[in-house]
Amino acid sequence: MISAGRIVRLAERDRVEVNFFLDGEMRSALACDTLLTAMLASGQALRKSEFGPEPRAGFCLMGACQDCWVWQEEGPRLRACTTPIGEGMRLRTTPPESWP
Repeated sequence: MISAGRIVRLAERDRVEVNFFLDGEMRSALACDTLLTAMLASGQALRKSEFGPEPRAGFCLMGACQDCWVWQEEGPRLRACTTPIGEGMRLRTTPPESWP
């Protein structure tokens, strides 16, 4: 797994690789990564800010703030910093049209 992301994996490279989809694009991560780790190891940002044009990469990284929400394609939202990645997960960086 070659990283072109914002974070670079330095250790624990021997875990099983899993595939997930982010905005329709297949990416890979290692089993037991959080969504945040998986997304930032394979890309440069978690999502766009709702307050401006800049990309966001998380803030507190421990589940205390509201900065790392991402959505499943089915609609429910998840905290990327505390949710483990799973094989075949389909994630979105923007809310679905049905989102309240």
